[in-house]
Amino acid sequence: MSPLTFVLLLLLGLRVIDTTTDTWRHCTDRLPLDLLSFVLERDTSKLMPGVHMMQAGGVRGVHFSSPHSSLSFPSSQLLANCDLFPQDFSIVVTLKVSHIAPKRNEYIFAVVGERKEENRTVEEEKDEEENDRGTNLERNKERDVNGGRVLLGLRLVRNRLHFLFKDHGGVAEHWVFRGTRLADNQWHTLVMAVSGGRAKLTVDCSSPLEMVPSRSFPSDLNIQGSRFHIGNRGRWKGLFSGLLRQLVLVPGADATAQICPSSHPKLAALSVPPLLLDLPAVEKEALGYMPSYEAEVRVSVGLERFCTELLRGQLWFNPLRKGLYLCDGAVWIPVLEEHKRLDYVLEHQVLSTTSETYDVEVFQVPGMGLMAAMAHRSTASGSAVYLWSRTGFQVYQNISTYGALAWRHFSMGKKTFLVVSNSGGGPEEHAEKESEAEFSVIYKWSKSRKRFVRYQTLQTHCARDWEAFRIHRHTYLAVANHRQGNNNHTIDSVVYKWNKLTKSFEVHQTLQTSGAYDWEFFTVGPYHFLVVANAFDGVTTHVDSVIYVWVNGSFEVFQTIKTYCATDWEMFQIGSRVFLVVANGHRLHGNGPSRYAINSTIYELDMNGQLFVRFQDIVTYSAVDWEFFSLGEENFLVVANSFDGDSYSLNSILYRWQGYEGFVPVHWLPTIGCSDWEFFSSKGESYLIYSSAKAPLSKVFRLKTH
Repeated sequence: MSPLTFVLLLLLGLRVIDTTTDTWRHCTDRLPLDLLSFVLERDTSKLMPGVHMMQAGGVRGVHFSSPHSSLSFPSSQLLANCDLFPQDFSIVVTLKVSHIAPKRNEYIFAVVGERKEENRTVEEEKDEEENDRGTNLERNKERDVNGGRVLLGLRLVRNRLHFLFKDHGGVAEHWVFRGTRLADNQWHTLVMAVSGGRAKLTVDCSSPLEMVPSRSFPSDLNIQGSRFHIGNRGRWKGLFSGLLRQLVLVPGADATAQICPSSHPKLAALSVPPLLLDLPAVEKEALGYMPSYEAEVRVSVGLERFCTELLRGQLWFNPLRKGLYLCDGAVWIPVLEEHKRLDYVLEHQVLSTTSETYDVEVFQVPGMGLMAAMAHRSTASGSAVYLWSRTGFQVYQNISTYGALAWRHFSMGKKTFLVVSNSGGGPEEHAEKESEAEFSVIYKWSKSRKRFVRYQTLQTHCARDWEAFRIHRHTYLAVANHRQGNNNHTIDSVVYKWNKLTKSFEVHQTLQTSGAYDWEFFTVGPYHFLVVANAFDGVTTHVDSVIYVWVNGSFEVFQTIKTYCATDWEMFQIGSRVFLVVANGHRLHGNGPSRYAINSTIYELDMNGQLFVRFQDIVTYSAVDWEFFSLGEENFLVVANSFDGDSYSLNSILYRWQGYEGFVPVHWLPTIGCSDWEFFSSKGESYLIYSSAKAPLSKVFRLKTH
């Protein structure tokens, strides 16, 4: 081998190493990313400065009046742990354009690099504003002398779509789709797909316009330190003047087949922010969206029908449930019924609380209905139990707590109990000031007083969680003791057993834990398991969490799993498959920096190997909770993202089960310091509630189904 060849191979190897050192460095094979939700939903459903919601033809969109800084976000928030923009991708846009001046460029979005102090020349400014000329595809070349220049962008010029990006050596390429022009004052849905050196544009699900550019999209477009700007390029010049309804980036895939064909091609949807989805019924009818039905003698249509002997043998179609029913003379029997499918998520209630809240527990009390216990941080105001009504949760009872971190509901026979995890001392501590004891409390529901009353007190150590379960007709409680004092995290957590004679819980078994944060009990066949989320051993968050199995009256180690500040375990089943998902909080070792954007992992039980194996990794941001639920035949997971290293205001994400693809994100929910999610149902409607550890509020979302 010649010296020159060796040097070339060495340089090539170094380049490969430099671009592949981290997982997901190329940002490929990822799922649809809703760019618009990043600027619409980051702050408790309030519209950002410079953003106005408007309706045109009964369809909602957003209008931008200024390039406010809130309309941008770091690329690392969207494409975590990667440096390079995907080489293959598609962009889905639904917009309504007004007449654009001949020499005006309007940016739908732009990815802008880090700004430097160098200035551009007048010639470069003019070059950027020039319109592209050519029969099918033209390029204007610009020298990148300013780090704040556009790395990648999608813009409109004379109602034609332009796509531009930075190539090697600071040269910007311009692709112009000249075979189509968007009609003024009409909604359009565009899908631009880039793959294998080719590009195509599909407008309103019609035949695509394809092109083979002379220079393909680069495989090494570095986006480190860059920011996404929505509706602008970070300046007043180039501000988008139309309405924007949908803006989705789909790395590694052509999204055309996902939305086309469509019954409403101009509004074909892949991921529209919930804020823009709910159309008034009058507007829908005006657009012709409301179905009409022809009445027949033996088929009735409507929302309310009573089945009587006179209607025996007649059919009834319920358009709300999309079901067909047969009257047997007394009740309607389902003949054909559509299963519920999640459509979108709608804010139902903003619940003001007396303090920040670490946990919410939703449960039923016989004779009362649906209730929720919230673990409030403040000792002065204590915690509260809420009662569900038609309009939402209302305060029902206040309970004195001391740094409450969690509630757990359980029943024994017809008796209902609540147990609280207190992280500070109670009245016993204040009576003896030298004592460092902490006490958690069990409350029992009093049918006569219709209140929860104190039943039993148990000494705990910064208790983070309680888990209640039954094995062989015996009731147990497990407490997760987080630490003793300020530094001792490796301590015993305790399993208590109900003593029928003394009518109290007594110590049954102790298990050594390291900064225990959560217990999760579950049963598979004849086997009973208890898994602990270990968060910190005093030095590092990279510690073993442990799965225990019940053997001969006590728990024994079944399997250990490496976790990073594990804060929650959630067990769920899909069909015959058994899964465990862990919420990893952050990576920390000694005095080193913390990493908050890390993988949380879903594990599946291998029945043959008799252990849990890794199934799927999901990037989360200081995750503290997972909640699994089902709607009809669909299964979902929602994660509580609490902190990204810079802000507590960020999206928690709802994922849907897609079979062999695993869980894919479908909704981005705005939260502030999210600490817990709970799913519940009431009168046929389904809801999610989250608690905030950083603001005195909780939110209830209604899950709209179709």
